[in-house]
Amino acid sequence: MSNTALITGASGGIGAEFARYHAARGGDLIITARRADALNALKSELESAHGITVTVITCDLGAADGADTLYAALNGAHVDILINNAGFGGHGKFVERALADDLAMIDLNVKSLVSLCHKIGNDMVKAGGGKILNVSSTASYMPGPLQATYFATKAFVSSFSYALAEELGDAGVTVTALEPGYVETDFATRADLGGTPLTKSGQTPASVAKVGYDAMLKGKINVINEAGLAFQLNWLMPFLPHRAKLKFIRKMQEKS
Repeated sequence: MSNTALITGASGGIGAEFARYHAARGGDLIITARRADALNALKSELESAHGITVTVITCDLGAADGADTLYAALNGAHVDILINNAGFGGHGKFVERALADDLAMIDLNVKSLVSLCHKIGNDMVKAGGGKILNVSSTASYMPGPLQATYFATKAFVSSFSYALAEELGDAGVTVTALEPGYVETDFATRADLGGTPLTKSGQTPASVAKVGYDAMLKGKINVINEAGLAFQLNWLMPFLPHRAKLKFIRKMQEKS
């Protein structure tokens, strides 16, 4: 039986750990990112360790035709699992940041994810089933001063994923939103979040990938990787006044 997973942003962090976890379960992989060297190193590691097949597609999903390029490169290959992991953030006041950077963030975090869900989701519906895991964030639960665009993109990802879960369920396709807290990857470096309270502690990429993957297998609509964090977001945060909530989130992202 086919068990092929397509993972975006697989060159490191959570994406690479998704690949390792899937390969350890005996599944073949299609991995994609911009860094060919990292992808090929992961391919060698996983094929040697697990005897599975890994296909590497080097692609910039943030480019205008990124999703089209990736889909064309699949050349009709059947995808049983789609894991949309690629994304990035960026620190600073919105009006002081380069607009091009935030638009690029929207292109990758939102536009490419929507495109792949549409293209591969259609294939899954025609095939009678499949699983989609979209990597969102606890950022989806609140506005994010000093990361305004990033938080907004993740709010979109979660909302979009929930709606797709309902629309595609009758066709045998499940959609899950993984909504982790801070994870110890190079995300903080790229987003310029060093020195903020937000990055003082976090979970490992491997642990977060396992939580998300297992939730996807069970067909859950969403999952937060930490029980305490889930309680705060679902039962405390909604009752805070907006101004108090905004000041708290801003303080978490201010540099010392």
